[in-house]
Formats: sequence, C-alpha cells, structure tokens
Amino acid sequence: MLEVKNLVKTFGDFKALDNVSFEIPDGKILGLIGQNGAGKTTTFRLILDFLSADSGTVLWNGHKISGKDYNTIGYLPEERGLYPKVSIQDQLIYFAELRGKTKKEIEPKIDEWMEKFKVKGKKTDKVKSLSKGNQQKVQLIATLIHEPKLVILDEPFSGLDPVNAELLKDGILELKAKGSCVIFSSHNMDNVEKICDHLVMLKNGKMVLDGKVHEIRERFGRTKLFLESSLTAEDVLAVEGVKSAIKRDDGVLEATLTDPKAGEEIFARATQFGYIPMFNQQPPTLEEIFKMKAGAPNE
Repeated sequence: MLEVKNLVKTFGDFKALDNVSFEIPDGKILGLIGQNGAGKTTTFRLILDFLSADSGTVLWNGHKISGKDYNTIGYLPEERGLYPKVSIQDQLIYFAELRGKTKKEIEPKIDEWMEKFKVKGKKTDKVKSLSKGNQQKVQLIATLIHEPKLVILDEPFSGLDPVNAELLKDGILELKAKGSCVIFSSHNMDNVEKICDHLVMLKNGKMVLDGKVHEIRERFGRTKLFLESSLTAEDVLAVEGVKSAIKRDDGVLEATLTDPKAGEEIFARATQFGYIPMFNQQPPTLEEIFKMKAGAPNE
C-alpha cells in the first residue's frame, strides 16, 4: 500500500503542493488529474524521493521509500528518455538490470512484451528506427518488464492512438490483477473513468476532488438528460429546472438541468402517449466535471 500524508512542497514563494493526502491499496489504480502545473509531477517526484517535502510523509508498505525499494518500482516520466542508437533488446535488458534483474531473467520475456504492446519492429532494431508511437511503447515496456509492485505513470497515454491506448489500458489492468499498486496522471478523462478505482484532482497544489469516480460524478447530480421522443427542444425548455436543450443531428435531444427533479416531469410528458426509444438521465461526465473544477475557485 502507498500512503501519502499531508504533503506540502514550496519552491521559494510558490506553493506547489498544499496538504495532499491519499492512499492506494495493493491491486488498485488511482488517477491523478489536474491542469498543467497543478502539482501532479511534483507529487510523483516526492513519492519517489527525488524531491524532499517541506512537511508530510510518503509510506510504502508502512515505511519510507529507500534505495532498496527502487527495484520494485516502475516509473514512466512525462519526459521520455531512450538511447536512440541502442537496440530494443539491449535497452530493455539494461533498464531491467538497473532494477536488479539479470539478462537471463529478462531476455526470454522481451518477445512476449513486444507482442503484448504490438511493437512494430525486431528486438534487434535500434530505437531511432522506430516510429514515435513504437518508441513510446518500448519506454512503457522498460517501465513494466520487471513487474513492479508500485507503478507510477506520468501521462502514459500522451501521443498514443486509440488502439495503442487500449493496449496500455490492458497492460495496466493486468498489473492491477497481479496486485500492483498503480498511480497515473492523464488529461484523457475517458481513460481515467474506465480504469481508475479512485480519483484525485489537484488545482494549484490543492486537492479539489477525492473519491471513487462514480461517487464523484453522483455528487454533481443527474443533470444530463438524453431523450428520444416526440418532444421538441422547446417543449423540454418549457419545463422548470431545464438550463438548455438541443436536438442533435442523430435525433437525440440533449438537455442540461439545473434541477435533477426536472427529469421526472420530462419523463412524464415524453411517455404520456406510451413507449419512447430512449430516456437516459446521467451525472455530468468526468470531463465536464474537470472543466467545472478547473474553472472554479479552490474549495
């Protein structure tokens, strides 16, 4: 288990982190979100002891992280770093050896990991011959091939197309299934929503969201409504508690509510003549909540 308790970090007069706390049990995934400069990378560097906190503690399985723990940690920094003139195979072996593994242990696993992430190229190819996306996948393999128990990924989905992002998600979920503790940052709320057990959002170094994704969404109320019926946008706007309503090109009417109870009146009007193909009332999406919190004053 990773425990982060009351972290505070300042750089001169700038407070990068202000009393940040969270826990990640083994076999769970935490998503850390926030705008650029919110404090995500600083949090990672404090966890890894690359920086010293002004106050607060980081505990891994009940003790402070030290040099002996680094062999069980996988870290993917936001700024990638590979040796372009070194082959994939030699590079992966080198990074694994830095984590206490032997060439004998790692060499047989390279083909398996390249297949898992669909790396296009041979393991004897030099990194500079690969596309940017495949280079990124090699970097991910270097982070994960020693099967770390604590995995820290700073913007791992950056630059990946949807197919390769799905491969990465599968890889993260596989680590979770094996009991690893995973924390990652991302600006893609869809990825966060699909794979996270817990979510923390930072704004100007402060925590402004903390909880399970579905619980966070429910806190904002079921204010998004999707409807297929004979009602027009004007009909829906006439209901008290409706902020906006538009009819999309696919025929679905999308409404935003100021009062979730307005959904009951809309449902009654839409079904007064019987069956309707769709009525779906949901909380705001995580992306919508992110935009709300990013633009609101700190709480």
